[in-house]
Amino acid sequence: MAKTIMIVDDSASIRMVVRLTLEAKGFDVIDARDGVDALKKLNGVKVHLLITDVNMPNMDGITLVQEAKKLPAYKFTPMMMLTTEAGDEKKMQGRAAGAKAWLVKPFQPPVLLNAISKLILP
Repeated sequence: MAKTIMIVDDSASIRMVVRLTLEAKGFDVIDARDGVDALKKLNGVKVHLLITDVNMPNMDGITLVQEAKKLPAYKFTPMMMLTTEAGDEKKMQGRAAGAKAWLVKPFQPPVLLNAISKLILP
């Protein structure tokens, strides 16, 4: 059974690149355009990993991680930030919210897959 990863980014092109990378490795993908959209889609479906951008309209990625971690079904779901933000302060905020990894855009697909392999077991 394939593992499911949610990708949350306001950029349709980033969502598409990540989707193609993940589906090529056999993952199922749910995508959302921002934190509000993601929370609507986190309706009890099993998600093995949530990957989110930081800077998005309506709800940013750090708030999304905080809110998702409050939901019993996602309390222990690993979450990763995929963003242009590289500052230590933002990384500390992400870590405090519950993010387990931080990957800076632009990224190479093998680097993304390596980070994912450390967060979810095959």
